[in-house]
Amino acid sequence: MNKYIIEGIGAFFLVLTIGFSANPLAIGFVLAAMVYMGGYISGGHYNPAVTLAIFIQKKISQRDAGMYMLFQLLGAIAASLIFLLIKQEPLVVAPGSSVTFNEALLLEALFTFALCSVVLHTAVSKKNTPNQFYGLAIGSTVMVGAYSVGSISGGAFNPAVGVSPAIVSMISNTPNLSNVLLYILGPFIGGVLASLVFTSVTKSEK
Repeated sequence: MNKYIIEGIGAFFLVLTIGFSANPLAIGFVLAAMVYMGGYISGGHYNPAVTLAIFIQKKISQRDAGMYMLFQLLGAIAASLIFLLIKQEPLVVAPGSSVTFNEALLLEALFTFALCSVVLHTAVSKKNTPNQFYGLAIGSTVMVGAYSVGSISGGAFNPAVGVSPAIVSMISNTPNLSNVLLYILGPFIGGVLASLVFTSVTKSEK
């Protein structure tokens, strides 16, 4: 149970920081801090797409993968609820106004691919673990993605980040569900592709 709680805590503080700061530097650093905080207990996923990529590598059981995703979403929902309570308006994660669904989907998939690739190579690969830089590498990838395309795709790179505000928006009587599919498909596509590429380029490791 402890590892599930850690996953919820990490996702909670990630979404809370996204909501109250919207600053890529702060977001990257809080993710790095949370990865270092909980990595030795749960692996520090805090992202269903990362969990899926690691599940494909058979580094986590099906039950644990499902529970990780559940607690990640619950932690993200709790953070979105606190944002609503304090700000009196729902947190919104959305693409830019002139961005098409396909454009945002592509960018979400690409930068989630980058994130999951960094996780796999720095925190999963037998040839690169243990090390002390994995948290910084992971946080930096999200920071770069947020700086680069956050204003275009919304910069979620994480289904829990993209979906939880939409769920909470229903409570505030201002439902905003239009981007739920985007933030499920984009990150999961990126996570699957990252895991497949990781398998291809590290065959000699196994």
